[in-house]
Amino acid sequence: MQGLGLTSATMLVMGSMIGSGIFIVSAEIGREVDSPALLIGAWAVAGFMTIVAALSYGELAAMMPRAGGQYVYLREALGPLWGFLYGWTLFLVIQTGTIAAVGVAFGKFLGIFVPSISSTHWLLHLWKVPPIHVGPMVLGNMDVGINTQNLVAILLVIFLSVVNIFGVKTGAAIQNIFTAAKVSALLGLAVFGFALGRNPQAVAANFGNFWHNAGLGAQHAVQVGVGGPIVMVGTLTILAVAQVGSLFSADAWNNVTFTAGEVKNPSRNLPLSLALGTGVVIALYIACNFIYLSALPLDGVEGGVTILARGIKHAAEDRVGTAVMTQMFGAAGGLLMAAAIMISGFGCANGLILSGARVYYAMAKDGLFFRNVAKLHPKYKTPAVSLMVQMVWACLLCVSGSYGQLLDYIIFAVLVFYILTIVGLFVLRRTRPDAVRPYKAVGYPILPIIYIVMALFIDVVLLRYKPQFTWPGLIVVLLGIPVYYAWSRSAGAKRAA
Repeated sequence: MQGLGLTSATMLVMGSMIGSGIFIVSAEIGREVDSPALLIGAWAVAGFMTIVAALSYGELAAMMPRAGGQYVYLREALGPLWGFLYGWTLFLVIQTGTIAAVGVAFGKFLGIFVPSISSTHWLLHLWKVPPIHVGPMVLGNMDVGINTQNLVAILLVIFLSVVNIFGVKTGAAIQNIFTAAKVSALLGLAVFGFALGRNPQAVAANFGNFWHNAGLGAQHAVQVGVGGPIVMVGTLTILAVAQVGSLFSADAWNNVTFTAGEVKNPSRNLPLSLALGTGVVIALYIACNFIYLSALPLDGVEGGVTILARGIKHAAEDRVGTAVMTQMFGAAGGLLMAAAIMISGFGCANGLILSGARVYYAMAKDGLFFRNVAKLHPKYKTPAVSLMVQMVWACLLCVSGSYGQLLDYIIFAVLVFYILTIVGLFVLRRTRPDAVRPYKAVGYPILPIIYIVMALFIDVVLLRYKPQFTWPGLIVVLLGIPVYYAWSRSAGAKRAA
């Protein structure tokens, strides 16, 4: 059923991208780069890479408008193993881990209105996993069980998964309403910030010294691994390290390609929705960071008594968006921002749930996932079993308390698959030169090559300086190789029988 028009497809791109990251990760980026110019630079790099990747994906999406999106592109360009490894990592970590984290963030901000909703209010505490040191990584160190905060996350995931069974149009309607609300909230933050939020102290500190520490020859401190030595690195390297936060906040734009089989006139609407959605969101993200810099000084004191004293780097619990709104409008501003982040999280979770299920459905049709996952609902023609399997695993991640660690680990793996998919663009140009391409990647081959070089540089830097975030993601991907051969052998045996 083709129920998604251009508006719904664009809203799915924007809705899947905008979660809670834009309101939080600028604090961590600020601590890493220690420069107003590089804070904006980190978001600009993430924005450039996201838009270039989206323009490249547009060609693949228009050429192969089938359910499964990136899984299909990797399978067709590089072979079924690479498609499977992407789907395997997406199911275990990328999609379900993000759904769990967005759900818990929803519960966290609901706790501002209902104080009894908290990560410390346990209903069933099963186990405290001790920290496990593996080289530079610290695994474990989490509480397993149900508290009021992750219970809210579980109920949200169940509710949205069930709603999405009732047809893609129902899921799309929710997506459109909540995406419109959160884009309006971001736009409101930008407009009100420019009009009312300028703080003379912050403007003087940040824009009077905008290029501080931003020269190519500047040196920046980075801690290698957990508790490792502090080393000095150059500006390009620190920008690569900072991409963990900004690229993650701009991720999930590719989710619209998972639903390609349900998009009307996909050859036109998929590339357009990718370009429009990523362009608008990146413009809003960069505008919001200028607002942060005009409302709060970048530097601050960790134990500062006032919001201004803490600055962007040390905003309470890294909630920069809430700090800026509270600074502008008092306590009411903070509550408004909390409500906006909840709306944002709700819409984001819906987009991720709607689209992720289409990938496992495509894998099951290829005999590379549980066979029942390929079944559609008899009435609504939605991948109901796939939605339920995804729901169960995401809920287990909520209970495990490990989704936060999973998210730290995924940006490396995500970039690896983006690189492979854009390499696939070059492969298909060579192996299928006569295939119908209703849209061709803008800037090919220069822009895709620049993306591959930048993404490889970021991955190498993360492997070197943030091993605790990268090796686990790589291990998850590699574990999929024996699983693929076992599954494909089993599927082959069933077909032979």
